[in-house]
Amino acid sequence: MAKVIQFPSPGPEKFGFKPVLKKSATNTKGKAGQLNLFSGGKVISLSHLSRFEEALMLDDQGDTKAKQIYQKAIDEGDSVADAYCNLGILESETGNYTKAIDCFTKSLKENPRHFEAHYNLANLYAELGNLALAKVHYQISVEIEPHFPNSHFNLGLTLAMNKEIEEAIQSLTAYCRLVSADDKVQALELIESLSRSIGN
Repeated sequence: MAKVIQFPSPGPEKFGFKPVLKKSATNTKGKAGQLNLFSGGKVISLSHLSRFEEALMLDDQGDTKAKQIYQKAIDEGDSVADAYCNLGILESETGNYTKAIDCFTKSLKENPRHFEAHYNLANLYAELGNLALAKVHYQISVEIEPHFPNSHFNLGLTLAMNKEIEEAIQSLTAYCRLVSADDKVQALELIESLSRSIGN
């Protein structure tokens, strides 16, 4: 007979997407930290902002033109991994999930250790019900940024939904170690509920 896990009411909500909020320090053309000696000319913007920074500013203002400017940043080689990641979030928000997954994976092709791309891809897979891929990308995001609490929380929820109860409790406990007393209330209730399900 199957065990039913009762989540505290209201059910816990996962944390949402995490955009890249500033330009990465590494050169995104070629390998990280290496200059491309054979690159062609660069388009110079008349403003003091790079294409990526311009797109980020428009994105912050909710301007739909941000998508177009992120694409221009990609075409010009400006913060390519970051631009693909943020473009993926915009595509996801409009329900273009296939395009969003494509953007996140292109971000990871540029930089396989791109934290935000792994985290956002995990969120998208969780949203689409692909718990196996969500779990993998949350685990990678935890490896890259172990002090980012939302990865631990969302991984805990994913594991709980996947009926990996002990691992879920470990992940939620890690989340609790990283947040304030107020922020851990929901996680502690979930840990208690999951712990009771093990005893039954």
